[in-house]
Amino acid sequence: MRRQTDYIVIHHSATRKESDIGVKTIDAWHKARGWKGIGYHWVIRRDGQIEKGRNSGTVGAHVKGYNENSEGICLIGGLGEHNDQPEANYTVPQKTALKALIAELKSRYPEAAVARHCDLDPKGKPHCPYASLDELGL
Repeated sequence: MRRQTDYIVIHHSATRKESDIGVKTIDAWHKARGWKGIGYHWVIRRDGQIEKGRNSGTVGAHVKGYNENSEGICLIGGLGEHNDQPEANYTVPQKTALKALIAELKSRYPEAAVARHCDLDPKGKPHCPYASLDELGL
């Protein structure tokens, strides 16, 4: 169990906008890497559907050095259509769902700061997610 929650961390799946994957696919990816299962607590699909990943309140596996005190949210998308370069291609329904989920999590963890993966691990994930908090509607 996670003892404290100091951060709510936003990620992207590093997939193209036409790749509407969810928890099941990411869980398989993470297991293939030797992890216990999906490292994120939440996944927000392209249509704005929020899927539950790792149990809330448990330690995640989503940002090195912060897993013990954070909850992770993954937005599906983040890569350009043709060049695999970072792209802020998140949908309006995703941003709306993200804002609602952040509000819910902040009600549980009022002192938690909202951060992007790249804010906490700029060398490891400099473009995750490829949008500012303001661009994400937060």
